[in-house]
Amino acid sequence: MAEYTFFTHPMSRGQIARWALHEAGADYEQVLVNWQDKPAALLAANPMGKVPTLIHHALDGDRVITECAAICAYLAEAQPGAELAPHDSERADYVRWLFFAAGPVEHAVTTRAMGFEPPADKQGMLGFGSFERTIDTLETLFADSRPWVCGDHFTMADVYIGSQIDWGLTFGTMPPRVAFVAYAERLQARDAYKAAKAIDQALIADMQK
Repeated sequence: MAEYTFFTHPMSRGQIARWALHEAGADYEQVLVNWQDKPAALLAANPMGKVPTLIHHALDGDRVITECAAICAYLAEAQPGAELAPHDSERADYVRWLFFAAGPVEHAVTTRAMGFEPPADKQGMLGFGSFERTIDTLETLFADSRPWVCGDHFTMADVYIGSQIDWGLTFGTMPPRVAFVAYAERLQARDAYKAAKAIDQALIADMQK
């Protein structure tokens, strides 16, 4: 048995988790999920029936991890040899931006895609305030020309935040600001990114035949 069981669909956020698995050098077995007939094992592990869902077959028993940001953070700790967790001096940036992407960025991009624009007098009630404020804040991450979220050290925060930016640029849900485009190009040059994307792209091509 592989160390991890990975429930996914190639046209989903499962692409983020697959990239994380490859960056971590994790041994995994994929289970492709049919939206109309979800496996009982997936529903038992995650009653939401969402992908990605990851099961770590640890020595002391199975551990279920859901939500992409959590999967990235978990793999960084569970696979220490890949050195994807932050150093002590980097932890503030790592945690701050990982949760910022999982919260305000995700919400801002999704609500705009759904056609919802919060009125100015109600923005304080929302965790992201406004799309413009969220994107402007995200851009400040690169104000000091750092290559990665934690400076010179690539971490799992880059997998998650990078996926948000890469996806946003690809589908036009994020503005193509110079800092975002340059960051995405650095991510796309990584071997683990290329390997993971090749698998999902091949699966998508097979589905579209």
